[in-house]
Amino acid sequence: METASKPQQIHIGKKISRIREIRGMKQDHLAMELGVSQQAISKIEQSEEVDAAMLDKIADVLGVNAEAIKSFSEEVLIFHIQNMHDQSTAYSYNYQCSYNPLDKVVELYERLLESEREKVALMKDKNNN
Repeated sequence: METASKPQQIHIGKKISRIREIRGMKQDHLAMELGVSQQAISKIEQSEEVDAAMLDKIADVLGVNAEAIKSFSEEVLIFHIQNMHDQSTAYSYNYQCSYNPLDKVVELYERLLESEREKVALMKDKNNN
């Protein structure tokens, strides 16, 4: 017997709460930034739906966009964290060298070579005197 699948209701308030917690922000700080009471934030976080204008303001304070709040999934976040930290190649994605390391090696070699040339010239001058 098949049951009709109900579209899963998106509980925006819970997502706001979870993102706020992940960001390390307390309700009173979010309230202060929005110019509302802590109780208002509590009520928003218990609501399944949030006014679009308020959602935009909340998203701005949390440092994300409204769409990120709507599509937030803790499972995806955990998957992302596990894959970025369990693989050593993950760090190479964020590494952007601002210089060519080989150029630095060549530069160092040339300075050492010049220093040796100066030493040889000094030794020759001492032997000639």
